[in-house]
Amino acid sequence: MLLNERKADVVTGSNNLEDLHTLKKFPVFMGSVEHDQSKDLVADMSWSISRDSGLIQLKNLLPLDVLYQSQTTTSAVGAIWMSHHKAFAQFIFQYNPSSALELGGAHGVLANEFHALANIPWTILEPNPSPTDDCHAHFIKGFFDDKFEFDSPFDAVIHSHVFEHLYEPSQFMKQLKSFIGESKLMIFSLPHLEAWLAKKYTNCINFEHSVFLTEPYVEYLLAKYGFRLLKKEYFNDGHSIFYATVKDSSVKSTELPLYLYEKNKKLYMDFVCYHEMLISDLNKMLEISTSPVYLFGAHVFAQYLIAFGLNTTNIVSLLDNDKRKQGRRLYGTNLMVQSPAVLLEDNSPVVILKAGVYNNEIKADILKNINNSTVFVE
Repeated sequence: MLLNERKADVVTGSNNLEDLHTLKKFPVFMGSVEHDQSKDLVADMSWSISRDSGLIQLKNLLPLDVLYQSQTTTSAVGAIWMSHHKAFAQFIFQYNPSSALELGGAHGVLANEFHALANIPWTILEPNPSPTDDCHAHFIKGFFDDKFEFDSPFDAVIHSHVFEHLYEPSQFMKQLKSFIGESKLMIFSLPHLEAWLAKKYTNCINFEHSVFLTEPYVEYLLAKYGFRLLKKEYFNDGHSIFYATVKDSSVKSTELPLYLYEKNKKLYMDFVCYHEMLISDLNKMLEISTSPVYLFGAHVFAQYLIAFGLNTTNIVSLLDNDKRKQGRRLYGTNLMVQSPAVLLEDNSPVVILKAGVYNNEIKADILKNINNSTVFVE
């Protein structure tokens, strides 16, 4: 498997990079699978930081067809995601688009939520379409790149939790500058990555989220490529940030703050130190526990903990609410995925729960609907 080395900062172009940290032999895919573990691929996950801009980015990039070999997003599952889609649809509705092109719409849930407010033509460009049964949007299979052509009219480009997945965010913005006509809208949502890293969430940066794309970098790119910020809104205490922008060639470029190198480096190294200590404590707990221990989250949440050194020998299985994952194996591990309903069979089962912003939702569901004697290690 050939990896592509990043030799420059993907926001500013600076080649003044510094190595930060490496997690060895990290699984290249976040999904659950049915094939034998011997077929799984791994690669070192190495991070660098720009001494000039403070941008943290993945050093070596995976081929896109390996990274996105099938749909892994669970955005059709869970109360928080549904709340996000509803709130983001309302945010878009404020700007009264008459037609929309969504980049990376996955299941089409956002389109459904918007169609409940206004029934407009909505097209989704997505490399791995997985539409819900009730989705009426038009899907195009593919990526937004220099080969993409779209002849239908649109007055808004929409994307939700796509920006942070891009290998070349500056190139993406340059292409959008030429693709979107003057005075047309670009409205998008992205995770609040600074809040996520500060809270030590393991789904913050990884092979898919290969750039620590926080607000200063987003707004630097918007100005550089001629998009005026209309409104910014924070969703659900650090889950996401909504941006409404308009193409405006009169917008002037801005400079990045000088403090980002020190700030971002400390954030990342604190994240590493936290997890090294956490894994030491979890492994001690696993050695002495007399109760069955489960690990929640058949996704990058579990893969990160294992990469940091979590001993899975005494873990019964992975738990996940997504029925499409249950009965399968998490890629890069030997752990099978089960429904949280298996906790009904145990007295005071222990669940290791490090699922970021979704912890409270998951915990409340298990305690209320499955087993109120469950003990959580958070």
